[in-house]
Amino acid sequence: MSYVAPKVQHQFETLSIDLKNEILKRDVEIYDLTDLIRVLNEITEEAEKVPMQKG
Repeated sequence: MSYVAPKVQHQFETLSIDLKNEILKRDVEIYDLTDLIRVLNEITEEAEKVPMQKG
């Protein structure tokens, strides 16, 4: 179960619902802005590895 500390809850809440759900399903603990940025970077790096689908 993921945890978001109260001191970064406001920044977390500004994210899109899809991004918040992606973070929460990763079972991470976010205590400060550095932790939040780290998880966002991981998501970005993973997304860049996935080839774009033509639609």
